[in-house]
Amino acid sequence: MANINNKLPLLLLPGLLNDARLWQQQIADLDDIAQASVADLTRADSIAALATQALAQAPAGRFALAGLSMGGYVAFEIMRQAPQRVLGLALLDTTARPDTEEATAGRHKLMKLAEVNFPAVTGTLLPRVVHPSQLKDKSIVDVITAMADSLGKKVFLRQQHAIIGRIDSRPFLSQINCPTLILCGREDVITPIEVHEEMAVGIAGSAFTVIGECGHLSTLGQPRQVSKALRDWLSSLQTPL
Repeated sequence: MANINNKLPLLLLPGLLNDARLWQQQIADLDDIAQASVADLTRADSIAALATQALAQAPAGRFALAGLSMGGYVAFEIMRQAPQRVLGLALLDTTARPDTEEATAGRHKLMKLAEVNFPAVTGTLLPRVVHPSQLKDKSIVDVITAMADSLGKKVFLRQQHAIIGRIDSRPFLSQINCPTLILCGREDVITPIEVHEEMAVGIAGSAFTVIGECGHLSTLGQPRQVSKALRDWLSSLQTPL
């Protein structure tokens, strides 16, 4: 178990149009036990390439790995590319399934919108990533909007291409044997509870947590509760030598 003098290295993987601000509260809350860094997932248009780039940015040696949404897709690929590097895995508001035809069609529609009116993309996505009760919460909405504005259209298009092209990770779930946390917001409409239950069944010994009054971007919607779940998970991991 980690302690103040020997923090666990923790690599955090953000989602679509997200950056380090997605994890800002967790980084602060966990600073006593985790040395956190956030991977840049903006420079490639395939999940495999994003995973390779994330590994190049990862702490030396072994590390704990947490990904939200698209970050979860990248985390699955890291588990295929370098499972020996990962001390523990946290999958937040994500899915092991490939994109559905319906989801891909929706992504193509948003990509067309981005070409002519990128700010409208954020407005379209907000009701799908934020709990209905928080849609007027300026502290949450402003962070989401600022992240999207910072990353911009070209990153959005690259990331959507990567998400559309992701493989089915369900056949690989049984190969994951490190301590794993699966967490989702109860009102997550993009990756609902049932896809997390599927991952929990597929990964032996995994812990499954549902956060109430919470949408897709759980780290922003209920940051303290997410931090507590991550702390419990991190505390179960062995400090790397």
